[in-house]
Amino acid sequence: MESITNLLQAQLHTHIDTTMTLGEKATAFILLVSTISGFVFLTCKAYNLLRLVFSLFILPGQSLRTFGPPSSYAIITGASDGLGKEFALQLSRTPFNLLLISRTGAKLDALASQIRSANRNIDVRTLAFDFRTVNDASGSALATLKSAIEELDEVAVLINNVGKSHDIPVPFVETEEEEMRDIININCLSTLLTTAIVAPKMVTRKRGLILTMGSFGGMLPTPLLATYSGSKAFLQQWSTALGSELQPHGVTVELVQSYLVTSAMSKIRRPSLLVPSAKAFVRSVLQSVGRTGGAQGWGWTSSPYWTHAIMQWGLGGIAGINDRWVVGVNKGMHQEIRKRALRKKERDSKKGS
Repeated sequence: MESITNLLQAQLHTHIDTTMTLGEKATAFILLVSTISGFVFLTCKAYNLLRLVFSLFILPGQSLRTFGPPSSYAIITGASDGLGKEFALQLSRTPFNLLLISRTGAKLDALASQIRSANRNIDVRTLAFDFRTVNDASGSALATLKSAIEELDEVAVLINNVGKSHDIPVPFVETEEEEMRDIININCLSTLLTTAIVAPKMVTRKRGLILTMGSFGGMLPTPLLATYSGSKAFLQQWSTALGSELQPHGVTVELVQSYLVTSAMSKIRRPSLLVPSAKAFVRSVLQSVGRTGGAQGWGWTSSPYWTHAIMQWGLGGIAGINDRWVVGVNKGMHQEIRKRALRKKERDSKKGS
């Protein structure tokens, strides 16, 4: 530190001669400060880029086996389709025993049968559960969920995957009340209540992994998906706070950020550079536990898929500079999606009439 101070003082004396006028001294000082600030800024950017490359392509993630023995369970919510189904398939190869929770019992049974036929040594349990009912006044739905989870000997991994978005992009003032309630109950309340059942025993055992599926819609305010965007922003803050609380107890908490993935929710079927398949995305998540990817500066958050990570890293330098522009671009994209969806509805209604 002393050598750096001496260097700065030498530079200052070199550039600011005692014979200069006051105005010339001020100009020289501003130029020197600007040069030093620019150097520091570029150094920080280079360091962050290096971190990004190492996190995505070089450093390994934490082994899933450190979170529990083979006899322990992984719980996956929203397990019957898309990402949830892929989490179940890939975690069954680790292998963990599984508790698969989703609304449609027939889909869960088919998935459980598929997993059992591939690996007869693991226990696969299913629970047909509608997360929209988690807030029912009687408390019977939550009691059913709690009973199924508490029957398990040890839960090593919890995947909070269940989620709901709007059927199509819609202005908030036109959003149906039922849709708003369902989004909040499924995305927020069910995630909190499920985690509240699982986390205490993880704390007691001093090990466990809690992964919650986030979204760029929670990182960047998304007009026409206002309720969904707000629910995912809530999960970002909650997961960060929870991660700080549970870290001293040996429990790993991560909110997994993603852009679009091929799924029923995104309504995208074909993968592309920015839209990976569910299989590719889940593989990146499970191989990168403990690595931040492009989510640098976001506590207890990761963006493991490489194109999403680079996008988030780039957006991190833009959003704070011109957030109105970013929100405007987001709004325009979803306005176009809404127009296409409404045109499709109109065509479908004409075919049916």
